[in-house]
Amino acid sequence: MTRTELAAFDGQENRPAYVAVNGKIYDVSASPRWQDGLHPPDHRAGQDLTEELAGAPHVRAVIERFPVVGTLEEETLAPAEGGGNRLLIGAILALVIGALILLISRLV
Repeated sequence: MTRTELAAFDGQENRPAYVAVNGKIYDVSASPRWQDGLHPPDHRAGQDLTEELAGAPHVRAVIERFPVVGTLEEETLAPAEGGGNRLLIGAILALVIGALILLISRLV
């Protein structure tokens, strides 16, 4: 599951509440501490909480009690059709070269 897909499981409006920690996605929906997708004071379901929970000493023991429903995958960008990336790179290079020519012509 990607971060974008995970965001849909925010615990709001009867949706399940999922959180990711260390690459695993846990279903915390049954926990009374995750009502409406919020774990006070400011943790929200539908997010990767690995960094936020890194300093909490009890996280691993507590989170591993919940069912694992998937793994967090990195999102990949789909290649642009028709060479769109090449066109963008070409336009940027043309602007840089044009700016350099203009700068050099003013210095000479």
